[in-house]
Amino acid sequence: MSNLRKGTLFALLSNLLFGVLYLYSGWMKPLSGSDVFAWRMVSMLLALWLVVLITRNGHEIFRFAYKIGKDKKKWALIVLPTPIVASQLWLFMWAPVNGYAVDVAMGYFLFPLAMVLCARVFFKEKLNAAQWLAVALAAMGVMYELWRTHAFSWVTLWVFSTYPIYYFLRRHFGVPALTGLLLDLTLIAPFAAVYLYWQTDVAALLSAPSLFWLLIPFLGIISAAAMLLNLQANRLLPSSIFGMMSYLEPIILFLLAITVLHNPIAANAIPTYILIWLGLSVMIFDGWRKTKMEQSC
Repeated sequence: MSNLRKGTLFALLSNLLFGVLYLYSGWMKPLSGSDVFAWRMVSMLLALWLVVLITRNGHEIFRFAYKIGKDKKKWALIVLPTPIVASQLWLFMWAPVNGYAVDVAMGYFLFPLAMVLCARVFFKEKLNAAQWLAVALAAMGVMYELWRTHAFSWVTLWVFSTYPIYYFLRRHFGVPALTGLLLDLTLIAPFAAVYLYWQTDVAALLSAPSLFWLLIPFLGIISAAAMLLNLQANRLLPSSIFGMMSYLEPIILFLLAITVLHNPIAANAIPTYILIWLGLSVMIFDGWRKTKMEQSC
């Protein structure tokens, strides 16, 4: 199997697994979304470290740590965005069982457009006509929503406005993806464990006959598998194709939100979605066109 096919398969599987995780909080009721988030952090950290030990890929992590050395200021800046990813991971588990599933999906629709705009503003990267059109369409959708409701969902706003900060800071310091994820989880998991100890009766939960004995380990396994498959896809695919495949996740989340989770959509909000989807479609077309040009060279 070629790298292109293998990478495409990995990207597809990772997005499907993220869709499974989006429904996970509903399966673990009566636990709250915050409870499921805490279990996910602890179980995912254990699963990822187990994978690292089995595959003996720890050298990348230790090489990066050795490179930074004892530079406390640089370490502080590297861990600075960890609260951002913690909040995003929490929101991903909390929103589906609290009526914000569609809002999270919309945040992920706007995220790639926000990344393009941030790249232009902070890194002076030039945008072509298609990218400017995509950003303009998305901006029109946001402005229409503000005019319609005089507000904008804080969930959507948080997803697409803070994730770029996280990615650009990690990119600036050259933090490898797996190393960064393990660093984040290593910092988040102790707080999650303390939360579980104080907020939930862990002993009663695990001693009672239930599916939690299976659901909790699989929560970590699925989370780790989704992230590792995504990282492998990023390594195997050209950036343009990987970028297009990443748009699959918000589509899956949106479909799950309205079909499985039954989150309502106001009829007068449809123009907002249409404008944002049009902007995303322009981005996908632009990525497809660039891929064709690269392949023909």
